[in-house]
Amino acid sequence: MLRSMYAGISGMKGFQTKLDVVGNNIANVNTSGYKKARVTFQDMMSQTLSGAEGPTQTRGGVNPQQVGLGSQLGSIDDIHTQGNRQTTNRVLDLALEGDGMFVLGQNLSFNNNDEDDGVDVEETPLNFSRSGNFYLDDEGYIVNPDGLYLMGNANVNEIGGLEDVLGRIRIPENAESFSIQGDGLVSYVDEGGNVQNAGQVLLAKFSNPGGLEKTGSNLYQLTNNAGVFTDGDGNFDEMNDLVVPETEGSASIVSGALEMSNVDLSEEFTEMITAQRGFQANTRIITTSDEILQELVNLKR
Repeated sequence: MLRSMYAGISGMKGFQTKLDVVGNNIANVNTSGYKKARVTFQDMMSQTLSGAEGPTQTRGGVNPQQVGLGSQLGSIDDIHTQGNRQTTNRVLDLALEGDGMFVLGQNLSFNNNDEDDGVDVEETPLNFSRSGNFYLDDEGYIVNPDGLYLMGNANVNEIGGLEDVLGRIRIPENAESFSIQGDGLVSYVDEGGNVQNAGQVLLAKFSNPGGLEKTGSNLYQLTNNAGVFTDGDGNFDEMNDLVVPETEGSASIVSGALEMSNVDLSEEFTEMITAQRGFQANTRIITTSDEILQELVNLKR
């Protein structure tokens, strides 16, 4: 069999994957917080027909002769660039301007001593997201569309200050109104017209956000290659695992807006055309190789 036929097959497989990724990007063009993906390729191992030879006293050097055996998938990268901001004028729509992600957890509370709910926080799965469309549940907690709680500095002392306790953020039922500042501070006006603190939204910042794993529903999970947090231990058992918005180079929170997808349709359509033509060219390689094999078979006639 001809090497070109197998090279064409490898090219078709690669461009099929590229079309899958491009199609997913286009499908999520209006998904809030979505980060586009791209595909890169690598050449496969080459078959060496003759090796290189160094120069001698009588003649010069000779380069190696190699025949490539096709291409293979190199990587599928998530591009974590800033998405466009869409104004909604809804208080619980939060957009991030800069680096960082919201931290979402289940119906559990966390603190430094692991005593609040008797839960080992190192074994508690947390999720991360750039999608900031949040809501209030029946108990006044801030949740995402899937019911995951927005985590932050949630312990308020008697004088209205904040202590370092990681947990859920709750707006009391008697609150007349509430607001969320750029640094994540959640404030509300009580029945007496006094401004009180309900908590502060904290962000997770990664040195390699492309190493996070997508789990669907605009959520990411931590992996071993996502990078470290501020203190470098990678566990959510201390407050210094997270950062306060607008500090340490982290994002600012914009209330009343959503960060939309960073997908550029013109770029995706161009990539789609490129992938389509590349796929067609590789099918042509297979057709041509088959015609050559047919000519060899017909030599006997």
